[in-house]
Amino acid sequence: MPTTADQTTLHVPQGPALGDAPSRPRPHTGRRARRGKRLLNRSTPYLFLLPALAFMGVGLLYPVCRSVWLSFQDWKLGMAPESAVFSGWENYLSLLRDPNVYTSTGVTLTFAFTVVVLEVLLGVALALLLERPIRGMSLFRTVFILPMMVAPVVVGLIWRFMYSEQFGILNKIAKAVGIGGVPWLSSQEMALTSVIIADVWQWTPFIFILAMAALQSLPASAIEAARVDGANTWQTIWHVKLPLMMPVIIIATLLRLIDAFKVLEVIYIMTDGGPGLSTEILSLHIYKTAFVSQQLGRASALSNLLLLIVLALSVALFVFSKARERQARKVAM
Repeated sequence: MPTTADQTTLHVPQGPALGDAPSRPRPHTGRRARRGKRLLNRSTPYLFLLPALAFMGVGLLYPVCRSVWLSFQDWKLGMAPESAVFSGWENYLSLLRDPNVYTSTGVTLTFAFTVVVLEVLLGVALALLLERPIRGMSLFRTVFILPMMVAPVVVGLIWRFMYSEQFGILNKIAKAVGIGGVPWLSSQEMALTSVIIADVWQWTPFIFILAMAALQSLPASAIEAARVDGANTWQTIWHVKLPLMMPVIIIATLLRLIDAFKVLEVIYIMTDGGPGLSTEILSLHIYKTAFVSQQLGRASALSNLLLLIVLALSVALFVFSKARERQARKVAM
């Protein structure tokens, strides 16, 4: 008789036959892998930007938020932050009632737009004039950019001594030619003009350097095509070079406009905002409100006002820059 072991049947799992095709992965698994890879590729640049964004958040956003919070507080210099009293919109309303704020805003706009227009015109004109290689150009460029490297306090002292009515070199020259002494800094009509001249002297080299770099990077094919079409020097500059340089010029203008609204040291050293309020721009008015009048809440409200003005002008220039870039691409094509 057969035993129990003989009656037991062993079932061994059968593997795929030697000629059978291997099982394929499911289609949705492959799509998920590809989708995850695309998502990783798209997010990689932002992951590299995270450290910079974190630094900007701490170094930029926090001070701005803190300034906005302070603008709603009645906080005097020397008081602890927790002792500040919430005053609502009072600081902003007091700005609207203060005629000195309107005067400082007008002086700021006049100063900023005047210096930027003069610096851009002079810087671009000098770059176009000195585009061709001239003997001694390297030395000239080195000497020309020196004012930009001088500290603003030193610039203020230099021009204050030059404008001096007693021993200033400009008044000595004026007396030598028979004009007589000029009240450069003591006259309300001349003080702002004198400060503008000092700023133009210091920052025109900045525009010159950027304009020269833009000229040297222009496509030679566009300029050669203009010459083949019979364009003269002025027509080439106006219709080819300037449109192609416009993106760089707009960026330089934006940088100088932002910086012009922040000028403090030169005006503080030269005139301290006087005579009267003829040269008191908003940055100097903010300084005096915070550290002379010791009204930190009101100074924060003024700072936010200045920030809004600069932000609005920056956005307007940015939009204009994008439009000019599209036009420049059409010219290059």
